[in-house]
Amino acid sequence: MEYKDTLLMPKTDFPMRGNLPVKELDIQAKWEEQDIYKKVLERTEGRPFFVLHDGPPYANGDIHIGHALNKVLKDMIVRHKSMTGFHAPYVPGWDTHGLPIEQALTNKGVKRKELSLAEFRKLCEDYAYQQIDNQRSQFKRLGVRGDWDNPYVTLKPEFESRQIEVFGAMAKKGYIYKGLKPVYWSPSSESALAEAEIEYQDKKSPSIYVSFAVTDGKGVLEEGTKFIIWTTTPWTIPANLAISLHPRVEYAVVLTKGNKYVIAKDLAESVAAELGWEEYSIEQTILGQELDRLVAKHPLYDRDSLIILGEHVTTESGTGCVHTAPGHGEDDFYVGKAYGLDVLCPVDERGVLTAEAPGFEGLFYDTANKAITEALEKVGALEKLTFFTHSYPHDWRTKKPVIYRATPQWFASIEAFRDELLQSIRNTKFTPAWGETRLYNMIRDRGDWCISRQRVWGVPIPVFYAEDGEPILTEETISHVSNLFREYGSNIWFEREAKELLPEGFTHPHSPNGIFTKETDIMDVWFDSGSSYHGVLEERDDLVFPADLYLEGSDQYRGWFNSSLITSTAMYGHAPYKGLLSHGFILDGNGRKMSKSLGNVVVPAKVMNQLGADILRLWVASVDYTADVRVSDAIIKQVTEVYRKIRNTLRFLHGNISDFNPTSDRVAFENLREVDQYMYMKLQEVIKTVRAAYDRYDFATVYHTVNNFVSGELSSFYLDIAKDVVYIYGTDDKDRRAMQTVMYDTLLALLKLLTPILPHTADELWAYLEHEKEESVQLTDMPEALDYPAFEALAPKWEKIMGLRDDVLKALEEARNAKTIGKSLEAKVTLYVSDEYKALFDTDAIDFAQLFIVSKFVLGGSQSEAPANSLVLENSSVVVEKADGEKCERCWTIAETVGESEAHPTLCSRCAEVVEKHYV
Repeated sequence: MEYKDTLLMPKTDFPMRGNLPVKELDIQAKWEEQDIYKKVLERTEGRPFFVLHDGPPYANGDIHIGHALNKVLKDMIVRHKSMTGFHAPYVPGWDTHGLPIEQALTNKGVKRKELSLAEFRKLCEDYAYQQIDNQRSQFKRLGVRGDWDNPYVTLKPEFESRQIEVFGAMAKKGYIYKGLKPVYWSPSSESALAEAEIEYQDKKSPSIYVSFAVTDGKGVLEEGTKFIIWTTTPWTIPANLAISLHPRVEYAVVLTKGNKYVIAKDLAESVAAELGWEEYSIEQTILGQELDRLVAKHPLYDRDSLIILGEHVTTESGTGCVHTAPGHGEDDFYVGKAYGLDVLCPVDERGVLTAEAPGFEGLFYDTANKAITEALEKVGALEKLTFFTHSYPHDWRTKKPVIYRATPQWFASIEAFRDELLQSIRNTKFTPAWGETRLYNMIRDRGDWCISRQRVWGVPIPVFYAEDGEPILTEETISHVSNLFREYGSNIWFEREAKELLPEGFTHPHSPNGIFTKETDIMDVWFDSGSSYHGVLEERDDLVFPADLYLEGSDQYRGWFNSSLITSTAMYGHAPYKGLLSHGFILDGNGRKMSKSLGNVVVPAKVMNQLGADILRLWVASVDYTADVRVSDAIIKQVTEVYRKIRNTLRFLHGNISDFNPTSDRVAFENLREVDQYMYMKLQEVIKTVRAAYDRYDFATVYHTVNNFVSGELSSFYLDIAKDVVYIYGTDDKDRRAMQTVMYDTLLALLKLLTPILPHTADELWAYLEHEKEESVQLTDMPEALDYPAFEALAPKWEKIMGLRDDVLKALEEARNAKTIGKSLEAKVTLYVSDEYKALFDTDAIDFAQLFIVSKFVLGGSQSEAPANSLVLENSSVVVEKADGEKCERCWTIAETVGESEAHPTLCSRCAEVVEKHYV
């Protein structure tokens, strides 16, 4: 007889090698065939809703690693919620309007000027859908489960119609107005930009000090005294109409080199150093408010520069005298408005100076810096010129610098309902908690929202104009446009004349001849996505509003979180979300920003093609996503090793329950051995910890808890000692069935707990569980943590036992190193423990030799009685010797009973009994 054939070795067809790049495609095809998304929703019908509303990625280009992080986080949350008592539909979406698509078509050779607006917009639409199809396939490859056949798309007629309704609701409340105000303007895009479309990059700029001579001192200052301003935008000097001072700052009249200059007294020393005033004296000090409405002369033109007062002036840098051009700065605009100044803006949409800047007409603003500086020097007004590099606002699409420029724009008022917005923020739950402060401060400090853009690919602003230019935005006209967009899409705005877009028979007192025109600007794309709660959550019967959660990158505090909050609070008086969760940006392994030039970009498609989506998903679970996260080939490799450990442990568990039927073979908890009860307790702790971590979106704790359990309690302990039972004992032996009970429940629990993170692997193994009736693990619920009264006593007792086991393992390792033994089964261990530990051994219920994986265990006396050759540890002393007896051919233990059986002389008595009973 071949005794090895009598061992009950693991049997499983679940492969050790995942081959995920191939296997995942098969699994995803099966999900498609099953229509798993629909089946999940059918199973959870009637449960409370949990709606995670998808922030739409922009439909352009392949997905990057940031997309992968974002979508996998969302998917893990939705999957978890659907397995914990919720009905969790997930409708993905795309943002499709805006400059990048226009630019992409231009780069492809499309000549926009040769096409009608409607024709060009149709090309934009076609391109957007191509990009959606491309990105959709990549998101599905990640294993993201959702309504992919019916996503929301911001260019769809029903979405555009809903967006117009949001605009109409805000207009009805008086929150929409047109005004001439300085806004971020991108000469490279020839359009206004929102704050969310601004990014900061280093830029080299001129730094100039310019003097303005007093022409009317009102008896306070002598004529000819000069105010000195400091600016880094010389091109705005032609637009200067005033100099702002702080009313309560003390200003000094400084005499140097025969000239008198006015600067803030607190800055006198720094300005003197900057301008090289080796000798100077302060002749007079005076409060800013006493200088109000004095008059200086513009250094380049024959016009006044009024001295005015403003609270925005500081003495942190510069001179305390602020160059004021109402057409080129927000503070300048408001302070100028208070003084009745014009809003002079001598720069056109291309960033070129106009005839309102005599002498510099036709120069691009950046080029004009040099010419204007030279002109100031020529008239003796340039006090100093230097250059410095500083952080400067850029257009996030074109990466070119932006300027402040006053233009007629449509605005959404923030000031009108700022308090409501701040209250909406206070009513929202934030993860991480600091998000509340960040969004609160942004809303508290932000100005009105410029919602108009001078582009063609977007949703038109539904405003008509009467013959005298009076804007028409009534409830009737807006509702009519909304209905037209729902039926025909927004292209109709560009295909029909204004009269055809108005309600039939529409009249207006300012258009006696019945002539109307229409607005040509489109809405800021942030208004598109910022209306998505109305266009999606309220549009669809299978969703609810407000959403339970919005989840995006931390840049969306100024973007989608912000715009959605504004429109929803304006429309409904509350935020469109109950909770906000943000994640950080992705850096390489060294903490650097990813860029193609550095060659440090990790491409999701490449990782999935080489290693599989579940590896990428496991990486997402492993990081603290609330801060910036790192990824590199080395980091992915580490995650791959963890995956292998998890997979092999699941495979081992499955292999050892191949002959176990949970219905007929299960052993009740009270009939389990203590070691099995202990392991069952540890499993319940894992379930409890993981469930709680999922609830607070703490996936890193899920990852580490499962990893530690798999590599610690399971692999290094329970599954190691289990071999001496499940391999050796007879099929139906009660101890064997007890361990199989724990293994089966552990396997099921781990599969379910891991399903949100590793859906492909979990479903792959689930298919091998013949006793589970659900066709997918996704159609099950998370395990509930059980609590038995025995746990209370087990926990402290087994904490001590496991501590002693660590002591024994340490002693065995030393004995191996000293060549006293080879494998641990060659050893006899004698353990001397302190008196408080002796009671642990007053039982026959624990096989300590099996627990320590040795052939012979002896409990010696007290620790003080241990011989000199023992290894002395804190709570025990351990003696390791070679065990007496022969090696059993079947179980490999060293036993003195080997040879006692005449029929099986090479077996120990235990193995001989099993073989006789089951195999002879």
